[in-house]
Amino acid sequence: MSYTNFTIETDSDGIALITWDMADKTMNVFTQEVLAELDAIVDEITNDEAVKGAVITSGKSTYSGGADLTMMNAVFERIQEERAKNPDGVAQALFDQVGTMTGLFRKLETCGKPWVSAINGVCMGGAFEMSLACHGRVAADGKDVKMALPEVKVGIFPGAGGTQRVPRLTNQQDALMMMTTGQNLSPKKAKSLGLIHEIAEPDKLIETAKQMIRDGLKPVQPWDEKGFKLPGGNIWSPQGAQLWPAVSANLRKQSYANYPAAIAIIKCVYEGLQVPFDTGLRIEQRYFTEILQTPEAYAMVRSLFVSLQELNKGARRPAGIEKTRFNKIGVVGAGFMGAGIAYVTAKAGIPVVLIDREQEAADKGKAHSQDLVAGAVKKRRMSEEDGEALLSLITPTTDYAALDGADLVIEAVFEDRGIKKTVTEAAEAVLAPGSVFASNTSTLPITGLAENSQRPDDFIGIHFFSPVDKMMLVEIILGEQTGDKALAVALDYVQAIKKTPIVVNDTRGFYVNRCVMRYMTEAYSMLVEGIPPAMIENIAKMAGMPVGPLALNDEVAIDLSQKVNRATIADLGEGAVDPRHVKLIDTMVDGHGRLGRKNGRGFYDYPAKPAKKHLWPELKDLYPQQDPDDVSVDEVKDRFLATIALEAARTMGEGIVTDPREADIGSILGFGFAPYTGGALSYIDGLGVKAFVELCDDLASRHGEHFKPTPLLKEMAANGDTFYGRFGAGAGIGKAA
Repeated sequence: MSYTNFTIETDSDGIALITWDMADKTMNVFTQEVLAELDAIVDEITNDEAVKGAVITSGKSTYSGGADLTMMNAVFERIQEERAKNPDGVAQALFDQVGTMTGLFRKLETCGKPWVSAINGVCMGGAFEMSLACHGRVAADGKDVKMALPEVKVGIFPGAGGTQRVPRLTNQQDALMMMTTGQNLSPKKAKSLGLIHEIAEPDKLIETAKQMIRDGLKPVQPWDEKGFKLPGGNIWSPQGAQLWPAVSANLRKQSYANYPAAIAIIKCVYEGLQVPFDTGLRIEQRYFTEILQTPEAYAMVRSLFVSLQELNKGARRPAGIEKTRFNKIGVVGAGFMGAGIAYVTAKAGIPVVLIDREQEAADKGKAHSQDLVAGAVKKRRMSEEDGEALLSLITPTTDYAALDGADLVIEAVFEDRGIKKTVTEAAEAVLAPGSVFASNTSTLPITGLAENSQRPDDFIGIHFFSPVDKMMLVEIILGEQTGDKALAVALDYVQAIKKTPIVVNDTRGFYVNRCVMRYMTEAYSMLVEGIPPAMIENIAKMAGMPVGPLALNDEVAIDLSQKVNRATIADLGEGAVDPRHVKLIDTMVDGHGRLGRKNGRGFYDYPAKPAKKHLWPELKDLYPQQDPDDVSVDEVKDRFLATIALEAARTMGEGIVTDPREADIGSILGFGFAPYTGGALSYIDGLGVKAFVELCDDLASRHGEHFKPTPLLKEMAANGDTFYGRFGAGAGIGKAA
């Protein structure tokens, strides 16, 4: 029998090699067709007496990324359909649908013949769950080989047997850690946990897998054998008594119970390990059915799985423009940002010229890359040879003539219009026609900067976030005259360095910084009101933010906030900034010399390591303090989330952001806006625009005009609109589940 996505070759020992290689995909993924073919293959292997066992591997450089977008679409579409025609039958219909993979993998592991998974690259989600259902697992020895069950990161959990097989193969603490964080496992780590059996050289992977079968691999899983005992002891053992009382508390400490899927993982493991394996699978299936119906799952899958993939694949790239193959990139300004840009460019294999006014400064910029390489080599994330190759691609210099032949030049100098003008003119004097010039400005409007250019159609903003090597978002800003070619080149570059782009139109602060400023300025208001600083920070994290606004401001630098205040007042007038905020920041900077982390003194104190940072004790003395018992935790949460979401809505109304996918992804990747909501606009859609408008009206009546809903929001509330419905459901899942 022939298959579309698989080939089968049986050797003289009767071992079938099943190679998964989807012709129309760069990575193997699970689709309905793949599942149907795999089901037929299990039957074929089982019923063919000449076949003694099977090895399943990938014909690509990676094994599999797990589920395909179409699989996720089908699930959420099914929820919509059932709710429309049979609301009471939604759970049962969904339960039956999600049991498909569970049943298939159980069929595989109980077929009576040994199966070995030969993992040759990235093996994620359902693909790893399938591998765990195989009786043997061998992974190639390589830095690109990773295994994980990362579903919790997109609001769901391993629902095809993962929560039952992992804790029956390794100890419960490691199993819970792996699944509730979605951490990647190297072959060495996976083997130490007992999740794979062997590690083989890549060219011996298949032979090693086959040898396991030749050596008599039993076609029975440990949990199906009589007398099976859980690694590390049962739930009600002394070991379990030490672990389980703290599990829920630790999860709540980390995530404040904002992620239902993580809680469900704990329930699946706790309940499933107390019953027979098949009953445990049914428990898992029920919780998976429940989680798929939560707003968190819907929003996170849409934003962090579907939209993220679409943006990474070039959803906003203009059509009809040939893809750019970069031969050379120029970076002007070898400070922290410029040095970081040079590093990620060289890491992508692109030669980069790093320019500064003094050779010493340029060399220091390259030294930043040397430090990053040394750290990666020390942690075994990079070989010495690869590190040397990366560094050889960076040329530090003071000579603008070295930019000749560059496809793209990015300036990353100080936020000073005069300096940027000088750099633009010097670079354009060397660049060939058609080359693109980009500014990494974080606040200055691109249209104004482009006035210094002789070719404003090839002038664009490419805004990185700090630290460049870690932050995955890049904000691309279109000036009034920026052309499609410049946009295409910028998007091609961001894709080449493996980051995620959002495209926004020009305005002061663009998109991300406007939202971030709202987050920090709301904290200023709370300080002035006398809300205890510790409550401000902790409640922000309870709302889902990764760091409190005061800690974030310390990272950004408080004196930078002061400069932004002054520049805003100079350009827009005294009324553009709350005078209470001006006084607070001036007091911090001018009165107390507290600039933030960079001088060890900000809203926090930063003592020498190993001591940890702590809030500046005298901060609470700047304003009369409220009684903590009088502070509404829920209201503070609402203020933080609403002020950011309201600013995101303003940018949509102003036409700064035009695609709700980009608003959501930008808010999550840019500054960590409560990922469980799916992003700033998904937060509004999830509440319902009408309910959000009512919330904002209530907050405005008590905390200021900046909470007043925009005309766009009022109109949408009156019409029953959502952002994804009104501006396009580009994320591919359709209306909210």
